[in-house]
Amino acid sequence: MDRPRPQKRHAEAIWSAALRAVDPARLVSRNVRRVGDRLVVGGRSFPLSSFQRIYAAAIGKAAPAMAGGLASILGERLTEGLVLCSSEMPRLHPNIRCLPAVHPVPDKRSIEAAKALLALARKAQKDDLFLVLLSGGGSAQACLPAAGLSLGDKRLITGRLLRAGADIFELNTVRKHLSAFKGGRLAQAAYPASVLNLVLSDVRRNDLQTIASGPTYWDSTTFARARAVLRKYGLWTSAPQGVRRVIEAGLKKAAPETLKKRSPVFRQVESFILGDVRTALEAGETCAKKLGFEARILTTSDQGEAREAAVLYANLIRAMVSGGNRTGRPLCLLAGGELTVTVRGRGRGGRNSEFVLASLIERARTPLGTGPKTAGRDPFWLVASLGTDGIDGPTDAAGAWASPAVAARARRLGLDPRSYLDRNDAYSFFAETGSLIKTGPTGTNVMDLRLFLLDFGR
Repeated sequence: MDRPRPQKRHAEAIWSAALRAVDPARLVSRNVRRVGDRLVVGGRSFPLSSFQRIYAAAIGKAAPAMAGGLASILGERLTEGLVLCSSEMPRLHPNIRCLPAVHPVPDKRSIEAAKALLALARKAQKDDLFLVLLSGGGSAQACLPAAGLSLGDKRLITGRLLRAGADIFELNTVRKHLSAFKGGRLAQAAYPASVLNLVLSDVRRNDLQTIASGPTYWDSTTFARARAVLRKYGLWTSAPQGVRRVIEAGLKKAAPETLKKRSPVFRQVESFILGDVRTALEAGETCAKKLGFEARILTTSDQGEAREAAVLYANLIRAMVSGGNRTGRPLCLLAGGELTVTVRGRGRGGRNSEFVLASLIERARTPLGTGPKTAGRDPFWLVASLGTDGIDGPTDAAGAWASPAVAARARRLGLDPRSYLDRNDAYSFFAETGSLIKTGPTGTNVMDLRLFLLDFGR
């Protein structure tokens, strides 16, 4: 009897295992524990008796779950905490307040949140501990424009950068230099208290100055770099006057730079990564092997335009399989990172669904079964890409998946994949074919997951 070929249910099992592995509460309980009067984090031990008061601030999409996990560990030792919550939450701890948080577009609630967090940090004194739980999404949730800059102007330039295809590092370079909260300023407010960052990473190489725009970490970028980013995308001369005024003031040393590595503030700061995209990918890899796949992780830091990345992955996979499958087992390839989309059309979609649509087009252009050892054979393939936060652009989907069956369904419906891609309308295409991935908000955020299933059969 022939082995059953991998189907969508296998893909779903793999990405579900990956998402479970980066559940924020689970990561906190796995990496943080209390042993008597000591707090143990990542192999480091902190005697709680050496701190008079312990404050906690949770920022980002994973904030409620991370705060709940920490509160259960600290118990009565937690003096006061502040958590940014996107919806009504059950009481996490008698001493924890929840403030409304918004994403991805900041509003007046974001300003109030940033002010409240700074006020909490300023309560911390030399003999106190300020615990900061950070995850992706915090840049929008806590937003305090620099003096003389309106929130509207900051939102406008951020939106233009996103539509132009700026990556997260470029985006945060500009945001930090238009902010009174980001770029180390929350740590500055807590100084000289001890600051302990517990981080769920949503950026490549776990760059701490980029996660939530680094409110408690030093910043290597400058006002000059922020201007260079805007010039790169042709946005400097058309930027709102307030944006140019703030950056020009910084260039003239009339406004303070973001905090740098040698600042005494950071002698009091320690940071620990509790989980990242590799955590998710390794769990997916383990699940795939249990399902009978030969599995491997390709990368944890892919980047670039989604449609261009789709071509690169297609070429890589074609080269890998052109010599045939050595083990005879189906193959699962996993990757993580964060791609970008330069918006040219007026459709709906995000970077994940656009990547899958471009992959489907590429697969039709050059089928896999064209190598010297695979010619004439009809391989099964499946490609999927999803945001670990459950959100792909301004849609209710996490991403999408495609396979030969999806391609056939599109042909029967008379759908032209290229026309949907040209107008950035991948969401509508996959809504028609019934292959959107909808997880709902996951409460976590470690960038995006991509997986490729391949089987040439026996």
